[in-house]
Amino acid sequence: MDDILYLDQCSPYPEQRSEEIGDEIVARFNPESGNIENLEILFFSKRLESQIQFELPLTAQFSLENMTINHNQNSLVL
Repeated sequence: MDDILYLDQCSPYPEQRSEEIGDEIVARFNPESGNIENLEILFFSKRLESQIQFELPLTAQFSLENMTINHNQNSLVL
């Protein structure tokens, strides 16, 4: 089973540029605006079990109106 937390503003698509922006944290960027559209936090359960605080190297704005949680895929879609 994958151990990845997905934070998505949209579905990933081939034109996005991917870059590791932190320790096993991958960002997918919009090719035109350069904005982050998706984050993948690898080994997420292990991070929680270790109880070591980790930080994402970014600023984010969230709203509840577009948020759904899909427990089957272990993903959070924003």
